Formats: sequence, structure tokens, C-alpha cells
Amino acid sequence: MLTDYYGNYLTTSTGLARDNYDIGLRAFLSANYGSQEAFSQAVEADPNFALAYLGLARSLMSAGQLAEAKKALGKAKHMLGDVTDREKSHFQCCELILLGKTKKAKAAVNTHVLEWPRDAMIAQMNTSVFGLIGFSGEIGRENDLLEYTEKLLPHYGDDWWMTSMHAISLCETGQTLKAMQLMEKALSLNSRNANAAHFFAHILYEENEVAAGRNYLGAWMPNYDRRSLLHGHLSWHQALWALHDGDEDTMWQIVDGSVSQEISSSLPINALTDTASIYYRAELAGYNVASERWLKLSEYAADKFPTMGQSFADIHAALAHAMAGNDEYLNKLVEGNAGFAGDTVPAVATAWKAISEGNWQKAEKELGKASSDFERFGGSRAQRDLLEFTYVNVLLRLGKKEDAQKTLLERRPNLYNTAPIAALSTAKI
Repeated sequence: MLTDYYGNYLTTSTGLARDNYDIGLRAFLSANYGSQEAFSQAVEADPNFALAYLGLARSLMSAGQLAEAKKALGKAKHMLGDVTDREKSHFQCCELILLGKTKKAKAAVNTHVLEWPRDAMIAQMNTSVFGLIGFSGEIGRENDLLEYTEKLLPHYGDDWWMTSMHAISLCETGQTLKAMQLMEKALSLNSRNANAAHFFAHILYEENEVAAGRNYLGAWMPNYDRRSLLHGHLSWHQALWALHDGDEDTMWQIVDGSVSQEISSSLPINALTDTASIYYRAELAGYNVASERWLKLSEYAADKFPTMGQSFADIHAALAHAMAGNDEYLNKLVEGNAGFAGDTVPAVATAWKAISEGNWQKAEKELGKASSDFERFGGSRAQRDLLEFTYVNVLLRLGKKEDAQKTLLERRPNLYNTAPIAALSTAKI
């Protein structure tokens, strides 16, 4: 029996199918373009290759093609009769996540990796800040993620993918020095691992290394296929650093060329959250954001996320709707309670509405309600500090200079001297 890149037995007798499966596996884990094509070629080489269909399903899902992903899942289901126990369990995990049963999927993954820790396609589901742990809506998710990768790490040795996954777990728990060392190792093993390049950018952000970050991604990005999953989000990191540098022209060039929902090749959740975030950060920095931008983004959010349920997307959709004056969709989020952090979304949505109306007292009250639960929304620290910066700005608007300084020092001390908040420069002691 043939094995995959990580030594797991595969129910296929076709070497070409196995080879294409491995190409798809590595492309998927490194967030490079080409996984769909490779898994499709594996299926062509062996039409009875269940795991190739599952790899294709995962790739289609990552590209936002859910209907096609479910079709591939259905084909895999018909081929489970003679496969190994690992492959059957692999299917069950994939089925749960494709059906949106995220809590059950997370538990199934945890069980699966106890017996087959090197089944990277399944282990991947619970890793990173956008995985099932990251979007669990639970307090302590960052520590949970660290515990998860710590248990898996010994099974992988000097593996470029798992090394980068553990590094981001360290970064998100504040262990940036250890994270930096591991991420440099991961990149030395595979310099074109986009996940590692992404996480390296996060580490540099947490260390407030603006020049180093701009230089690194400036050199790394030209060889990264625009069709790849992380191209838009890595461009967001570039735009964010340009903003921190006061380089407004470059920021807008990057936003309009790679980040905005109108141009991004990223998933809708990334296109929405990245665009909303950079727009409002620009406003916090004192730059003008044309009302047309917010209107178009609000329309996009209403189209892609018409109902509440994905809390990280919901709070950014609420921002877009508030700034665009789209009360119809904003009120659904103000009045709703759905999703992994759905109980906290209304407070943030109400705060955005208050901010758009200049009601700073109400904004302070609502953000104060949610401030202890920001972690539950998911995403990275770098993404969530939009909320912290917003809260600081609200306090400054109310003349609460000391409270604003204290908040920033407690929550984002690494960025205290460079946080792009226009009113902050005149409020520092």
C-alpha cells in the first residue's frame, strides 16, 4: 500500500494518484495555489481514491465553493467500503466540517489525532487562528491552541508545516521570541510556505518591527500567486504597516490593488474583515475614507453574510453597515444572537452604530460590555486590536486621556508609541 507525504497509508494502487495527492496536500498546507488542480488530477488517475475526493472537497471549501465541495464529499462517501479505519475517520471529520457542525468537528479532530497524529489534513482543522479552536468562541482559545500544537509537535520532527503552526500558537500567547526562532526554522525548511510567511508577519507586528515587516513581505510577495488563498490577507498586512508608517499613498495602492472586496482573491470572510478593518484604521489615523467605499463594502457584507452566525465576520459587517448607514442589516446584528460569540456581537454592533452617530458615551458603554470578551470573536491579536484601538479612540473623544493611555498600555503595550490613532499623539504625557 502506498503512503502519503506524512507516512499515512492510502487506499490507492496508483503511484500517479498518490503523487498528485501529495502535491495537493503540500499546496493546501502551505496556502499556495494549485491544491484543487492536484487533487483533481489524483481523482483522474484513480477514480476510486476516496481521500483524493476529500482533499478536493477541502480545497473547494477553502475557495468558498461549498456546493461543489459537498459533491466531492458525496463521491468519497461511496468509496469507503474497503478503506482503512484512518480514512473512514478522516471522512467523518471532513463531513462534519463541511456540514457546518463545528463543535462536533472539533471534538472529532481531537479524537482522530490521538490515533493518527500525522494525518496533517485533519490535524490542520484545529490549527491556526482561523481553525476550529480559533473560532470556537471560547475564553482561553489561545491557550487551547498552544496545548493542541504542543501535543502534536513531537510527532512531526523537523516538519515545515507543523513547526509554523506551533510558532503561531506561541506568538498568540505572547511568546514572540520562541515563536520567532521556530518560524525562522520553518521558513528555512520551506521558504514558500505562505502560512509561515503570514505568521512571521504576525510576529514582526507583535514586536512592532514595522520596517522589517515591510521589507520582508515586500521581498516575499512578488513570487506569491495572486490566486492563492492568503494573497489578499498578506497584502492587508502590508497595507497595515504602511498605515503605521504614515505612508497613506502606499496604503491605498495596496488596498485598491489587492485587499478590497472588489479585487481580493481571498475568501469572503477575509475580503470583508480585511477591508473593513483597514478602512476604519485609516479613519482612526485621521485619513478620509470615501463614503462610497463603505457603501460598497456594506452591500458586499449584506450579500455574502446576509444572516448572523459567523461572529468574526458579523462584527466587521456591522462596522461596514454602520459607516454606510445601512440600518436594515445593522439592526439584524444589534438585535440578534447567533454564532459562536453571538451573545457579544450585539454590543459591538451597537457601539459601531453609536460611533457612526457621534454618540461616544454610548459607544464607551457598549464596548465596555464586550471588552473582556474580544478574544471570543476569533482571529488574531493583530486583527482584534481594531477593537482595542477603537475603544481607546472613544475614550479620547470623551476626554478620558488617562483611561485611554491605561487601556492601550494594558492591552497593546507593544504598539503604544506607534498605534495609528490621530488623537493619541496629542494625548500622551
